[in-house]
Amino acid sequence: MATSREPAPWRDLFMEHAANMSPPEFVLSTIRRVPASSASFGINDGHGFCLTPRARTCVYRGMWASLPVNPKNDAELNPDMYEADLLTFTTDVRMDKMPELWENGVVPAAGGDALEGNGASTGSGGGGPVEAVFWAKEPMVQWRIRGKAIVVGPDIEESDGGRAAQKALMSRMRKKESASDDQWSFAKEVTAHFGNLSPGMRGSFKNPPPGTPVGSPVDDGLELGQKVTNVQDNIARKNFRVVVIVPYEVDRTDLSDPERGRRWIYKLTTDQKTESGSTEGSWEKVEVWP
Repeated sequence: MATSREPAPWRDLFMEHAANMSPPEFVLSTIRRVPASSASFGINDGHGFCLTPRARTCVYRGMWASLPVNPKNDAELNPDMYEADLLTFTTDVRMDKMPELWENGVVPAAGGDALEGNGASTGSGGGGPVEAVFWAKEPMVQWRIRGKAIVVGPDIEESDGGRAAQKALMSRMRKKESASDDQWSFAKEVTAHFGNLSPGMRGSFKNPPPGTPVGSPVDDGLELGQKVTNVQDNIARKNFRVVVIVPYEVDRTDLSDPERGRRWIYKLTTDQKTESGSTEGSWEKVEVWP
């Protein structure tokens, strides 16, 4: 995985635009693997499945390791040690999009077994290709951010999938020059993301399983309209996930001038091997016709 020692050249402007979006919503596009026998359309992958597009609206939750300040967040926060060019959003592990965030569409369970679908037992990992599309209305700029999804769950510091996810994220995290040697914890960062949500939003992770028929039996403790004040609530935290988008290509289109639209493509390119054996890259910026 390519890394970059310097902040991405698009980072500051994107964060400025996102900060002025209320709410900072975006469309997340993924690829869904469905059995060919039940697919009404799609591209057959030759292995009994069809590849079909999916899209849904999500809310941007800030850059990984740079959680937006929320004075009502009761969770213990990590020290201000890192910055990254990695976008985050939160989701429920029971959502239908979960298998789409894995590279082959098959989600490993926390115990290591493969799941053809979703479920509360799924762990950290991911690697599936995604695209996030933002429309910043006031400056009239469209951002299309393409990369891989990394799912961060409660097993982030314990499982093989969690350790692989940590490695993928650490390769794109930069330690600040002024940072102390205080310990930084992935698990603490996940809890801080949960604490940054409103009690009503936290309670949504105790809803009945998304997509199940109304009237179906549900587990104890699951119902609509709950509010959660405890950042360690067992049921809600079991279902809560942070998803990190690791960008490799960014497409910025500025339509503020109707007579002279402009567009830039940023690509993270692989340059050379570092002494540690990792691949160090750099962002290339090219202006193209909109």
